Amino acid sequence: SIKYSYLKYKKFIKYTILFTVLLLIYLLIFGEEINGAKGWIDIGIVGIQPAEFAKLSVIWYFAYIFSRRQQQIIRNFWSSMKQPTYLFGMILFLIIIQPDVGGAVIILFIGIIMIFASGVSTKLGVTMGTFGIALILGAVELVRTFGTRLPLLQTYQYNRFLAFWDPFEVSESAGLQLVNSYYALSRGGFFGVGIGQSVQKTGYLPEPYTDFIISILGEELGLLGIVMILSLFCFLILRIYLIAIRTKDPFGSLLCIGIATMFLVQGSINLGGVLGLLPITGVTFPFISYGGSSTLVLAMSIGLVLNVSAMNKKNEIEKLSDKE
Repeated sequence: SIKYSYLKYKKFIKYTILFTVLLLIYLLIFGEEINGAKGWIDIGIVGIQPAEFAKLSVIWYFAYIFSRRQQQIIRNFWSSMKQPTYLFGMILFLIIIQPDVGGAVIILFIGIIMIFASGVSTKLGVTMGTFGIALILGAVELVRTFGTRLPLLQTYQYNRFLAFWDPFEVSESAGLQLVNSYYALSRGGFFGVGIGQSVQKTGYLPEPYTDFIISILGEELGLLGIVMILSLFCFLILRIYLIAIRTKDPFGSLLCIGIATMFLVQGSINLGGVLGLLPITGVTFPFISYGGSSTLVLAMSIGLVLNVSAMNKKNEIEKLSDKE
């Protein structure tokens, strides 16, 4: 594992976030287009998804910046946040124009929650939160009203919005996945049809192993199985937030807050899409959906949390030794 002190090494963090920006720019120029989006860089035997690594890079960068500038942020938020905001905005823009709206929303929420946790005033926090909600609702209304006439909005993205608005109206096209997701969940009932016995994954539900894996689990394990899986997932998130609260070092605390928020937002967006509460974005469910880059980033994130937790325990042992 990486020594905890190295995680706060300024040059390493600086080069990591710079490399992330360059990787996103390279993706737009040379990336492989799949399903209307440039989200992958093919490096031979594997493909990497830079937007996934951007999540962890932003968390790492913000944890470092906010922990170093906590007092400045409290005293004068806007002047102390100029440089991080420009960089954050650039990363969001590069991800949105791929286009990867789901990834951009996850990173946006990570940034907002980490800013709140860094010590901003309640008034500023409420103002930013209200503005963010108004922005999202305004974007939904614009898409509903103008559709594909909006710049940067791809046809497949508008079709996903139509599927969210009324999936049964477009059940033979854009709503096919969502409608079959409902069939899978309803077929599973309370106890499920049994592991490996899913009918929907045999061709009715397209690409069930990615962002609709929860539907298949619901069919095979039933409501009881899904509740157990989601309970374990929520326990993991709460545990990481608890580690953040117990961490005295601001950097480690903010790092854990960012990672827990990433898990929470990513899981919520995926589950919302599966249930038809949110538009389908292609966001995977953490640790369960198929996805190499996503799984690697999630595993690295858990490694960082364990590193912070180990440092906490080491500090506690040292304090006990000093008392003795």
